[in-house]
Amino acid sequence: MRALLPAWTDWKPALRSPGADLLSGLIVALVALPLALGFGISSGLGAAAGLATAVIAGAAAAVFGGSRFQVSGPTGAMTVVLVPIFHRHGGSGVLAVGLMAGLVLVVLAVAGVGRAVRYMPAPVIEGFTAGIAVVIALQQFPSALGIGDAEGEKVWQIAADAVRRYLSQPHHAVLLTALGVAAIMLIGGRYFPKLPFALLAVAAATALARGFHLDLPRIGALPSGLPAPTLGFVALDRLGSLIAPALAVAALAALESLLSATAADSMAVGTRHNPDRELFGQGLANIAAPLFGGVPATGAIARTAVNVRSGARTRLAALTHAGILAAIIYLAAPLVAEVPLAALAGVLLATTVRMVETASLSAIARASKADAAIMAVTFVVTVALDLVTAVAVGVAIAVLLALRAVAKEARLQQIPLEPPVEDTEHLAEEHRLLHDHVVAYRLDGPLFFAAAHRFLLELAEVSDVHVIILRMSHVTALDTTGALVLKDAVTKLEHRHITVLMSGLRPDHQRRLAAIGALPAGGPAHLFDHTPDAIARARELAPTLSRSTT
Repeated sequence: MRALLPAWTDWKPALRSPGADLLSGLIVALVALPLALGFGISSGLGAAAGLATAVIAGAAAAVFGGSRFQVSGPTGAMTVVLVPIFHRHGGSGVLAVGLMAGLVLVVLAVAGVGRAVRYMPAPVIEGFTAGIAVVIALQQFPSALGIGDAEGEKVWQIAADAVRRYLSQPHHAVLLTALGVAAIMLIGGRYFPKLPFALLAVAAATALARGFHLDLPRIGALPSGLPAPTLGFVALDRLGSLIAPALAVAALAALESLLSATAADSMAVGTRHNPDRELFGQGLANIAAPLFGGVPATGAIARTAVNVRSGARTRLAALTHAGILAAIIYLAAPLVAEVPLAALAGVLLATTVRMVETASLSAIARASKADAAIMAVTFVVTVALDLVTAVAVGVAIAVLLALRAVAKEARLQQIPLEPPVEDTEHLAEEHRLLHDHVVAYRLDGPLFFAAAHRFLLELAEVSDVHVIILRMSHVTALDTTGALVLKDAVTKLEHRHITVLMSGLRPDHQRRLAAIGALPAGGPAHLFDHTPDAIARARELAPTLSRSTT
């Protein structure tokens, strides 16, 4: 538990030089504000629920989470899961599901499940990150084009509908505002990276819109405060029906948060998050947010990317973002209500350009065709469907290709007939034994389900042999499928009156073969620790077997 709790070292760098983190937190808060409002409304609980989530969950995850760059709050992926829960169980059901999901995340953190993300293949992470960048960009099309009622089930469908409506009735001022903010951020950030161009561009766009009385969609009226904390939504008699939705929410929160933290690590230099602590922080965030009327939260890749690219150095930036959102709710709601949505869309468009690391993408694409395919498929599925499906598909393809590569390493090698020219001391003896119809095979590599059947086919073709020695010392792995296939091979050989001897079996492999009856029929008398002993036994058996066959 001590490893999951905050440490003083998390905050020492922030206290020494807080300027960059405070500025980044301000920028992220401006970007997060309309997202929190929109996702709160989309979930069915209203704008206040989205703001409560951004403030409460954002602060809790910043303090207790495992990534110093992660910014948490309501997300689009979570909203998709919450909508059917809201329709079936109502607002109180959503709050209860969030609380239960938080408890599940804490249990997962204590159990050390978060460390599994370290085994995520690099092509999947890069493809996911690039796909998310495109998804975030597509999400900005309605705001950047001034289309407030674009329709579609998927992000790309909504973006396409927004483009179609814009072309039928263009609103150039909105588009120019978004492109202008994005251009200022990208060009200014390239030459003067330490200046807060995102904040300056948003302020300038707001001033111009008000000064020239431009008819631009704005953030609009904000709630006047956060709901008071309460436990009144928890109905004990309904908890049983909410277990399955809570597990689904917990799984999505864990996956999205860990992937977001991993993507943040790839965008920053020399950083690595603590996955178990990240789950712990997200768990506490989801326990706290429903108490204030908030919806379930996750690490948000869009806001996290803005945080990294705005110069954040420590978790103070994410905490500042939550604090500024709270201050906006109580102190500056009228001022922020005037910010054009197109300006915030421009901030996110510029952020997506910065998210894509072309050097990493090119390096992976050049590394191998398999890695390039994994990355491309993950990217396409992320854009076309959703990030959870994309990660599942990408990891599945990576696992299959890895198994294929490992299976190719497995070999059944017959001892060559030529005189020995190098290292193995048993080759000469085995060469002479061939005249006595004795042959030795060496099994190299893993003998498992992806490769084992090739051994059965090769062994089944052996002919004109009385004794086969299977040298097992180079078998690196043996699963049940491999053991069963080997059993079939041994049984068929012995049915043809071919004696099978084994040498060099590891104790764990011998136990597995014995458990399923895959050892030679001769039992311990046909098992040898060393190949020379097996060869000696084969020489004893060969003449007798030869006479009996004749």
